[in-house]
Amino acid sequence: MWQVANSLLLFMALWYLMARSVPISYWLTLLLAVPTAGFMVRTSIIFHDCGHGSYFHSQKANDVLGIITGILTFTPYYRWRHDHAIHHAAASDLDRRGVGDVTTWTVKEYLAAPWWKKIAYRIMRNPLLIFTIGSFLVFTVVERFPRPGYAKRERESVWWTNLALASLIGLLSWLLGWKTVLLVQVPVMFLGASAGVWLFYVQHNFDPTYWERHKIWEFVKAGFEGSSFYNLPAILQWFTGNIGFHHIHHLSPKIPSYRLSDCYRENPIFHVPPLTLLASLSAPRMRLYDEENRRMVGWSIFKKYRRKTITA
Repeated sequence: MWQVANSLLLFMALWYLMARSVPISYWLTLLLAVPTAGFMVRTSIIFHDCGHGSYFHSQKANDVLGIITGILTFTPYYRWRHDHAIHHAAASDLDRRGVGDVTTWTVKEYLAAPWWKKIAYRIMRNPLLIFTIGSFLVFTVVERFPRPGYAKRERESVWWTNLALASLIGLLSWLLGWKTVLLVQVPVMFLGASAGVWLFYVQHNFDPTYWERHKIWEFVKAGFEGSSFYNLPAILQWFTGNIGFHHIHHLSPKIPSYRLSDCYRENPIFHVPPLTLLASLSAPRMRLYDEENRRMVGWSIFKKYRRKTITA
C-alpha cells in the first residue's frame, strides 16, 4: 500500500503540477514531464505485478488495482494479462513467438523473406522509431483495438478501458481545457512509453542470450540465460520497480517486484553476469537471432554472408 501511495499519488500530483505550470512556462512543464513519466513507469510495474497476481494475496484486489493502473497507463488489463502470460510461457522459444513480445526473426527467416517484408522488419526494428513514435503509437493507438481471436473478457477489457479513458480525458478537458490536457499528457506518454519499451527490449535482446526450438527449449534456461539481469543505478532501479531482476522474474513471476531485490541478495544462484547501463546501449543493434552461431546479431552479419558468397 505504501508503494501505491508513493507511486500513483505522486504520479497524479506531478501530472496536476504540470497542468498548473502550462500557463507559467511550457519549458517548466516539459521539465516536470521527466519525473512524471518516471512515476508512470513505476505505476506500470504495479500494473504488471497485478497482472501476474503477485502484488496482493487477493486476486480480486490485484484485478481492481490492475484495472485502475491500466487506465492510468492506457493499457487494457485483461487483454494485457492474457498476452503477457503467453509471453512468459513461451519466452525464448523460437517456435512460439509473436504474442506479447518484440518481434524477432532469425537470420535465415530474414534471408528467405520477400523484399517488402524485409523493409517492414527493418523499419519496425529501427531504434529511431521503436523507442520514439513507435512506442507512443503502441500505447495510444494499437492498444485501443482488440486483435482477432480474443475471448470475450479480453475484448471487453479493451472497450471498457477505452470508455474509461474517454471519460477521464473528457472530465480533465472540461476542468483544465483540452489543450492543457494534450500539452501535459503527450510528453508524459511519449517519455513513459519510450522508457517502458526500452526496458522490455533490453530484457530479451542482448548478447549472449538464449533462444531454442520448442523440442529442446527449457524453461529454466529461458529465465537464467534468455532474460537479462539489468543492473541499473539505485534511482533508476527504484523508478523501474526492480524489473531489472528480470531473470528472477521469469523464473517465478509470482514474486512481487518489491521482493525481487531481497530474492537476489539472499540467493547466490541468481548472481548471474549483469547487463550494465552502458552495455545495454548496444542492445538496439541486436536485430536478428543467428541460430547457427547461437547469438543475437545486427545488420553487419550480412557483410559476412556477402564475403562468403564472393569467396564461394
